[in-house]
Amino acid sequence: MKNKSYIGISFIILIFGIWAVPKIIAKFQKSDLVEIGPVPAFKLTNQDNKTISDKDYMGKVYVLEFFFSTCPTICPKMNQSMLQLQEEFYGNPNFGLASITIDPAKDTPQVLKEHANLLGVKHYNWHFLTGDKEYIYSLANKGFNLYAGENNEAAGGFEHSGLFALVDKDGKIRCRKDAQGNPILYYDGLEASGVEAIKEDIKKLLAE
Repeated sequence: MKNKSYIGISFIILIFGIWAVPKIIAKFQKSDLVEIGPVPAFKLTNQDNKTISDKDYMGKVYVLEFFFSTCPTICPKMNQSMLQLQEEFYGNPNFGLASITIDPAKDTPQVLKEHANLLGVKHYNWHFLTGDKEYIYSLANKGFNLYAGENNEAAGGFEHSGLFALVDKDGKIRCRKDAQGNPILYYDGLEASGVEAIKEDIKKLLAE
């Protein structure tokens, strides 16, 4: 009888193993998202006057944007899109957001703190970042290839991209492919379709 019991238990363990192993492997294998390259290193100051670097985001999937608090054009829409991401992934310690100002002369940590409170920011991994202007512009234009520049003729005095960068847990910029099979590079933070796409792909990266 004991031998039969052992055989029965061994059979159950074998069946469970056959069922469980593919699921475990699937959970940790890479998704179909394209790897663009490593995120450029950065070190800036957040709304709580604390130094935050790219190393603070390691182990987290995060979305990064360039904006400024007094922007009268696309930033309010971008902020609303980021708020949607906050709501979607609120409470997940492996998710984060980064909003880097391109107007650091005005956007001090105190101003960014007030801006974050006004927006209703509550995710502890959402940092509003400021620092040296030239450093930030180099980070945007050369590091991320997301345009940012001063323009006295533009509303608010600045121009910048409305795109979001998606970064994985290993600090790599990732993206999906378009209908032609080409990497989209970045996600449209101004359109509902772009926000839905990045939500889907954040979930993929969190599962990796």
